[in-house]
Amino acid sequence: MSFLSIFKHNILLLIAMCFYLSGCASGEKESLNVFDSGRKVFYDAVNVDDQEYIHQLHLSRTWVPEHELQEDPIEIGKNAKIPVHHEGAKILGPSEDDALRSLALKIWMIENARHTIDVVYYIFTPDLSGRAILGALCNAVKRGVDVRIMVDSIGSMSPFHTDLLALATCADEAGYMRAVDGSKTPYKARVQAVVFNALTRYTSSINRRSHDKIMVMDGAFPPKAVVVTGGRNISLSYYGIKEDGSIDHHVYHDLEIVLKPGSQDTFAETTVGDVATAYYTLLFLHNGNRLLQPVYQPDEGDIVAYDPYQHVRESAQQSLTQLKNLPDISQRMNNMAEYINNGFHDSKVMLAHELGNLTNTGKVEDAIENKEDNKNSIRMLFERFAENGPLKVVSPYLFVPRYVDENGKVFHDGIVNTHEWLQEHPTNRVEVVTNSVLTSDNFLAQCVIDMDLAPRLLLTPELRKAWLAGLEEGELNPEIVESEEWKRLINNPQIDIYEMGRLDSAALGNGSKHYGKLHAKFIIGNKTSFVGTSNLDYRSRLYNNEMGFFVEDSEIQEDLNAVFEELKASSYRWGTPEWLQMRKEVMQQDGIKGWSTRHQRFIYNFLISTGLIWYI
Repeated sequence: MSFLSIFKHNILLLIAMCFYLSGCASGEKESLNVFDSGRKVFYDAVNVDDQEYIHQLHLSRTWVPEHELQEDPIEIGKNAKIPVHHEGAKILGPSEDDALRSLALKIWMIENARHTIDVVYYIFTPDLSGRAILGALCNAVKRGVDVRIMVDSIGSMSPFHTDLLALATCADEAGYMRAVDGSKTPYKARVQAVVFNALTRYTSSINRRSHDKIMVMDGAFPPKAVVVTGGRNISLSYYGIKEDGSIDHHVYHDLEIVLKPGSQDTFAETTVGDVATAYYTLLFLHNGNRLLQPVYQPDEGDIVAYDPYQHVRESAQQSLTQLKNLPDISQRMNNMAEYINNGFHDSKVMLAHELGNLTNTGKVEDAIENKEDNKNSIRMLFERFAENGPLKVVSPYLFVPRYVDENGKVFHDGIVNTHEWLQEHPTNRVEVVTNSVLTSDNFLAQCVIDMDLAPRLLLTPELRKAWLAGLEEGELNPEIVESEEWKRLINNPQIDIYEMGRLDSAALGNGSKHYGKLHAKFIIGNKTSFVGTSNLDYRSRLYNNEMGFFVEDSEIQEDLNAVFEELKASSYRWGTPEWLQMRKEVMQQDGIKGWSTRHQRFIYNFLISTGLIWYI
């Protein structure tokens, strides 16, 4: 069954819930009833050309301490009936051209926002890209754009978050928000900067992370809204350039989806911008988050106080100018109007998330119950739309779950389920692209892929035991890896596991090819695809919040298939002679790559015996 049949349109929408949360919780009487059905009621209640619309929007975007909330935002997100939308969609793939365009797009979105901008990233690095984005956000609030920015306290660890505090001071010169017709309103724009699950909050959990990566421009204003999400964080290493603008060959190969309401969308109906904004609000109000508030004395009368953030703001403006003047970025910025107005496919899209991971028990033995408790879980929806046919998965740290109870007894094994599915449907096929020891930036995760995922999917228990016995006894033993049984098993007609990198890599000294690091996360089903932030590892499944969009559209599927084939062409299949030779050459390298490849079996056994496998 297609995922489009799961939800009906005339339902309680997330946007109404968010208005209710922030309005009522802060003591206001003027918010929507949570039982009203969303955007159309809101539209009927206020004239979209009236300043009342901005008033309600301003209320809905206001930070509220958790002790003032009347309902848990996470519970609302888990139980909401998220609508399906017809929206424009396009893919920003892993090519060098698209990586640069992605950074240009983010700057363009901030500089062209007229009403609101929402930004949340797991990793927000104050390098040239991060500083430039902060500079653009500072300019935005000064012209009357309401800004919300959120970073994860672990992924973006900082003792002071000086850069975000400096951004917050830009609100001292904030302009006034504008109504739909462009007229000024009495509502001053703000910068609300939040650290997710802040380590300084007693209510936060160090093991529960926001792995989100999303930017939303003018979400409540169709057709101005633009949403971009996927695997890219805010760091130059995701966009293929260094501080001086030169090309970085060790870039992450990543992928995002860009969404915008269709030209037919009006204020009378919800759009993907509404739902993305509402989702952001739920995450924004999570218990344990901390609102950053700069502590300094601005100018008063004849007294000029010291501003410790001035040099940070100036650096951000200098970085913005520097970035925009780079030829590769300048060219794409100049072409952005063409890019944002053309080439979108009319797609059916639906948001999914793992908000339940932020408040569930987190116990492995409760994994299935926790998944079923969140009806909007990526995993739940994936199982519902999964159909017979080919299944293609791209993930840098893919694990197939095997859960055990308190007594060590296996109660769920995804490998067994996969084999049963393939046996019941002989025409089905599973193809995976993931990292290799050459391209991975996480040697712990790579140990699980090479010592657990692939052997369990492809090998018999006996041959898997031989593979794991030791480097000399297994991997370097011709009696094992050159046997007819080995060749037959790795050439499974229904399962292919590809790992990025080849023997002509410059890193191996054999050629000039640079393979970078795979970081894209997407799934291609028979009719429906998914693009999002989840690595599909244990951390993504059990602890992190993740999000993304299911998409039903043949043209988007063709675009994703093209990316998939390009990644395959830069990979070797697990277990083949070429793959084994590549591993041998990596083992000869100095440093962590060579050491971790030689010791993968020891590391894997250590992860299993200590239980750390659930947390990497």
